[in-house]
Amino acid sequence: MSSRMLPVPDGLDGMRVDAGLAKLLGLSRTVVAELAESGDVLLDGRPAGKSDRLSGGGLLEITLPEPANPVEVVAEPVAGMQILHDDDDIVVISKPVGVAVHPSPGWTGPTVVGGLAAAGLRIATSGAAERQGVVHRLDAGTTGVMVVAKSEHAYTVLKRAFKERTVDKGYHAIVQGHPDPTRGTIDAPIDRHPRHDYKFAVVQGGRPSVTHYEVVEAFRAASLTHIKLETGRTHQIRVHFSALRHPCVGDLTYGADPVLARHLGLNRQWLHAKTLAFAHPADGRWVEFESEYPDDLAKALEILRDESY
Repeated sequence: MSSRMLPVPDGLDGMRVDAGLAKLLGLSRTVVAELAESGDVLLDGRPAGKSDRLSGGGLLEITLPEPANPVEVVAEPVAGMQILHDDDDIVVISKPVGVAVHPSPGWTGPTVVGGLAAAGLRIATSGAAERQGVVHRLDAGTTGVMVVAKSEHAYTVLKRAFKERTVDKGYHAIVQGHPDPTRGTIDAPIDRHPRHDYKFAVVQGGRPSVTHYEVVEAFRAASLTHIKLETGRTHQIRVHFSALRHPCVGDLTYGADPVLARHLGLNRQWLHAKTLAFAHPADGRWVEFESEYPDDLAKALEILRDESY
């Protein structure tokens, strides 16, 4: 066990203990609630319950459990994972659905890192053991193009590029209804959902999040949309379009119509990382990569097009 003492930032004044400490420490509210219930959270020397309120300037003392053993990377072939480009510094892949980028507690399915190891590809050793070489992520339910660093130099350069937003990330999404205007920018902060830890939401005081979009094809009940991300928050596209009341088709977590999802044969969100472009870490030349729609998304798009005529 390890103990940490820190003052309550003024920005968390009045916030519940579980919500405030989750934001402060980067833990889930469930974990913080368990710590509070175990008496491991003290506020000004007194045990604090998960629903107690924080006071700015107060003194927190938190006893944290020792970190769990690192999640092991298992070399396992990943069906459907395509290698789009491979050189000494980077490997660019098209990630299939149902594949996480790296191992994590509770995830038992295939991973990009494990698939690359099974293919005999060496990747950078920078980062946590289970996330070595990973410079950005896609949700397990989102398909498309992503890059993994193979050299230490590439890891450093690409991490900086993603942080400084010099990477051009292009997505295609089919969203319900018809966004108005058909071209615009969604600038709304995102953080953990206040009631459901497993998803995110637009919340006051969340992390700045900016999404640019343009409708490129309209159907009777949905729109194919080209999206450029300025920031890269978890579930950003899904959260932003849900907040506009135009959730990604098939995205039941964020309010999509289950009847339409079944009609189109979808059991996940219609969202695909279509293009990725950046300065190559070896020599700075601009490189661009593109991933084709997987079968389930292509079939759903075909149904929508057929029914619009």
